[in-house]
Amino acid sequence: MTGAPGAELAVTPTDGDRVPVSLRDVPAAAEARLRRVFATRREQTAAIAPEVADLTDLITTFTLSGGKRVRPVFAWSGYRCAGGVLDTSDAVAALDLCAALELIQACALIHDDVIDLSDTRRGNPTVHRSVTATHRHRSWSGDADHFGMSTAILLGDLALSWADDLVIAADLGPGIRTRIGPVWSAMRTEVLAGQILDVVGEAGDDESVDAAFRVMRFKTAGYTVARPLQLGAVAADAPDDLVATLGQVGDGLGIAFQLRDDLLGVFGDPERTGKPSGDDLVAGKRTALLALALQNADADAPRVAAELRGLVGRPLDERELDRARAILHDVGAVRAVEDHITRLVDESVDILSSAPVEATAREELVAYATAIAGRRM
Repeated sequence: MTGAPGAELAVTPTDGDRVPVSLRDVPAAAEARLRRVFATRREQTAAIAPEVADLTDLITTFTLSGGKRVRPVFAWSGYRCAGGVLDTSDAVAALDLCAALELIQACALIHDDVIDLSDTRRGNPTVHRSVTATHRHRSWSGDADHFGMSTAILLGDLALSWADDLVIAADLGPGIRTRIGPVWSAMRTEVLAGQILDVVGEAGDDESVDAAFRVMRFKTAGYTVARPLQLGAVAADAPDDLVATLGQVGDGLGIAFQLRDDLLGVFGDPERTGKPSGDDLVAGKRTALLALALQNADADAPRVAAELRGLVGRPLDERELDRARAILHDVGAVRAVEDHITRLVDESVDILSSAPVEATAREELVAYATAIAGRRM
């Protein structure tokens, strides 16, 4: 499910901003809002120095060059589930929250690529590699790689600050603004704490399934699904119990989303994922897929477990990669992950079916959640 230029949009009577009618329209609406944000920010950075503007243009290019706008879709879904209407300033404010979430995502991915020393993202050079290339092309002094990583960290920080600016400037009523603040703050803390958990887990060689699921819950599930749903609902002035219920739904869907991502990180088509197939194994990521495989193999086939550990965290040729994939299948890890995805989606849909949400919005959310858990989008 993706948006497209020309998708049906509703026009608010307040200031002419266009807001989406259905979830399929959200990506296009969020991108249009982001383009206006980036145009304003470029004027500001160009007034500081042309070199700054040129580098901050990478945030624009990175944010708009790909991605499915999953977080804006869930935020808008939360707004509509809570009865949010289209012809008020609240809808425009909700769209601002959608755009802000994409800037949070940009920050997280730019920093994640630095941490993982990744070369590509969405089929293109990562931000730190692009900056490194600029340094070399212009024959600047100093170490090009260090410059690239340092600048990328700052660009990620800038994307985060722009996200905060959007939320602060959103035309929210005083009561709603008071309620939005804690949700937004919790989300930022969770995603950064989850990233720290991930780094510590890899450094400490924590191979446990519990650790993998804990990282997923805080690094991905919270800011991908649960908190966006809650932010949208609060923007529609939803009661606290509905906000809590949507958070519960989002936890399950968010973990299912990351579990699917774990599978794609090993078995996915690079043409679709934008990353080399098997990249998670090469990077030594402590995913739930790997944790389940090692848990099963340690119990039933210790030699296979040792072999798998030897295939993680280093470059792999095609034969080795095929062997690692075969082990993941043979020890039942792939099946276990698929079972977890099915269970989590089913449980989330069951909770949603009895929640007091707008019927059409519920139907759209269920369809989108089912598609995203299977990546049928």
